[in-house]
Amino acid sequence: MKYIKGLDGLRGIAFLLVFLFHAHFGYFGWVGVQLFFVLSGFLITGILLDMKRALPTLGYFVKFYGRRFLRIFPLYYVYLFLIAQVATYLFEQKIRRPYIELFWDQYPYALAYVYNFFMATSKFVQTSQFLTHLWSLAVEEQFYILWPLIVFLTPFKHLKKVFLAVIVLAPLFRLGVMLFYQQASYGILGDANTAIYALPFSHLDAFAFGALINLGISIPQARRQFLILLVAFPILGMLTDFLSTGQWNVDNGFGLPLLLPNAYKPVWGYSILNYIFVLLIYGVVREGWFVRLLEQRWLLYLGRISYGLYVYHYAIYWLVSEIVFPGANLILGALIALPLTILVASLSFYLFEKPITDLKDRWFPFKPLPKSA
Repeated sequence: MKYIKGLDGLRGIAFLLVFLFHAHFGYFGWVGVQLFFVLSGFLITGILLDMKRALPTLGYFVKFYGRRFLRIFPLYYVYLFLIAQVATYLFEQKIRRPYIELFWDQYPYALAYVYNFFMATSKFVQTSQFLTHLWSLAVEEQFYILWPLIVFLTPFKHLKKVFLAVIVLAPLFRLGVMLFYQQASYGILGDANTAIYALPFSHLDAFAFGALINLGISIPQARRQFLILLVAFPILGMLTDFLSTGQWNVDNGFGLPLLLPNAYKPVWGYSILNYIFVLLIYGVVREGWFVRLLEQRWLLYLGRISYGLYVYHYAIYWLVSEIVFPGANLILGALIALPLTILVASLSFYLFEKPITDLKDRWFPFKPLPKSA
């Protein structure tokens, strides 16, 4: 896809939201992951549609998966290798051994790219900040397996219907998971809200919302809808919490904390959030919203290296706040961890990721057809 102004800036904002959430600043930063999902749906579907127009069947799959492999897998597995060395050193030095034992228990699931499925089980009792954030990368990778098949097998004239069907079916899937977990007595099942958050089919509407933008749809009064929902969604979150619990939960993300635990919000809350983000992306891409801000050099840079930032940040924050400066206040920990994460991600991008990613144009070259074709 050609360069689209504002999208790298949105990636940078998505990362900053997640970082601030993991650094314990605010309860709402987890939505950065949802923004990443909707962005992926938009960008990946655009690439797939270009490939479908230009390539035969074998070329479509080989070139898509080959290019994705070079971008995603090397950094992911290098990170797992590096963090295993860190964990081995800490264990040998008898530093936070229970934490490191937890890491080794969970490590095979990350290696197999099924950490999100592990989160949906009762074995997921605690979290490892070396690994927990990798659940969303597993969801993305599973999306890369399924979505190319859907796009390829669906005639162009039916794509809109299919994407809309996915948007409708995803909350029904979430409802089914919630009811199943509530009624079933299998010991392997964990928390219903965690399972809904972790399982890949729960987020297909995020990808499908993003995908729709590629079909030339028009969203009427997008700016008005966006502004209204920005105000109305937190109010709805607090109101439904009050009706469910009898308490006004203002201090936990305005009724919209991680996992959306009350009032069946996992069923409908993600749909509204995904729609807010598709309005945002639509506005940036089609109407130029916030482009001046999103094209700021520092934000563009964060967006460009956002994959590495996301992969490295949680472990770096934990090491800074728990090992190097234990007991440091939240502000100091974040002020040290954020620039250190940017430094590590920058070195990773230029010395490791980019040389490998550049191979995709040599090994799996692809040039989209002109739009008029």
